[in-house]
Amino acid sequence: MVVRGIALALLLGLGACATLPQAPSSSTQVNATMQGDAARPAQARGWVRSELYFGVGEESGPADRPQAEPISEAQWRAFLDKEVTSRFPDGLTVFDAYGQWLFRGAKEPNRLSTKVLVILHEDTPQRTADIEAIRLAWKQATKHQSVLWSKQAAEVSF
Repeated sequence: MVVRGIALALLLGLGACATLPQAPSSSTQVNATMQGDAARPAQARGWVRSELYFGVGEESGPADRPQAEPISEAQWRAFLDKEVTSRFPDGLTVFDAYGQWLFRGAKEPNRLSTKVLVILHEDTPQRTADIEAIRLAWKQATKHQSVLWSKQAAEVSF
């Protein structure tokens, strides 16, 4: 009887040591590879993420600087269609944002309603020229001094 009890205890103890496979938790690191789709089967290399920041309306600014007229949503959409979509027809993203910056010599920052344009594109001289053309077109159309451009390397997959 004692032997049976010891054997049973051993079996139960060994069973408690067995583990079942579990789904990865959110803290488990997954080593996924970027895969393409049927239209673009491979990971795209040599791409960048460009972000352009366009001031579309000053909410407040220094008293010594005249306030620019806000850019209407219709004006923004017309600019987007003519200058941006024509150069990057495959896709883009626009975010409404708020920002501020200190003009040289000013005591108070300009506070602006802003459009952030995000474009993922190949890092080529032609695409760089397209981005510069968009920036120049905005400055000419609005008389703004600048359009901030941030560019980072990006791994993309479609």
